[in-house]
Amino acid sequence: MSATTHFAGDTAVLTGRSLTHILRSPDTIITTAVTPVALMLLFTYVFGGAIDTGQGSYIDYMLPGILLITIASGIAYTAYRLFLDMQGGIFERFQSMPIARSSVLWAHVLTSLVANVISLVIVVGVGLLMGFRTGASVLDWLAVAGILILFTLALTWIAVIAGLSAKTVDGASAFSYPLIFLPFISSAFVPTDTMPAPVAWFAENQPVTSIVNSLRSIFAGEPVGNDIWVALAWCVGILIVAYIGAMAIYRKKIS
Repeated sequence: MSATTHFAGDTAVLTGRSLTHILRSPDTIITTAVTPVALMLLFTYVFGGAIDTGQGSYIDYMLPGILLITIASGIAYTAYRLFLDMQGGIFERFQSMPIARSSVLWAHVLTSLVANVISLVIVVGVGLLMGFRTGASVLDWLAVAGILILFTLALTWIAVIAGLSAKTVDGASAFSYPLIFLPFISSAFVPTDTMPAPVAWFAENQPVTSIVNSLRSIFAGEPVGNDIWVALAWCVGILIVAYIGAMAIYRKKIS
């Protein structure tokens, strides 16, 4: 059996284990979706009437930002589950078995991906019920899915670092709070030109704004421009750095 086949098989088995835990605790996914849905309701029905984006329906404007908040909320559970595995001695047991060592981390990453996709589908479904409308084609939706999956992978590897490095359960998930807050200082909810100059500069040059702008343009059927390349560069850059960092910490932990 080749190393690649060995790795794929081990990862599939361990991913199945993690997904079983998710299925036994569906409240994890529900909880992940509750906060973004609550924010969507709050901004649409309380603040939305006072915010002038100049771009039609407010829910159409803000849904991309809500989707990123959904992902940022969901990855906290990845760090939490990884931390519990580390503390529970699961990793030590796996090391005594003939399995590919990196498959343990990839199982958590793929589980995060599946759980977050389900949460995103729930949030989009609620958004449609609240009036979100788009003329996006099937290819456009695939492009949106690709960007969101890439963003999920990038943040999930950051979650892996947190799960491996944390000293307490609270510390394992606390890292996600700044990530959840980041969309609020971006173009997710209001145009950046309405912000004070220093805040606007930060908002325009952080990753969330380019990703949100790309998703919004795709949903609206408008030219994406350079935002898509900036968004992809951010996602790929974060993914590479976080992956290298996570693997380095993992090797140190199991050595």
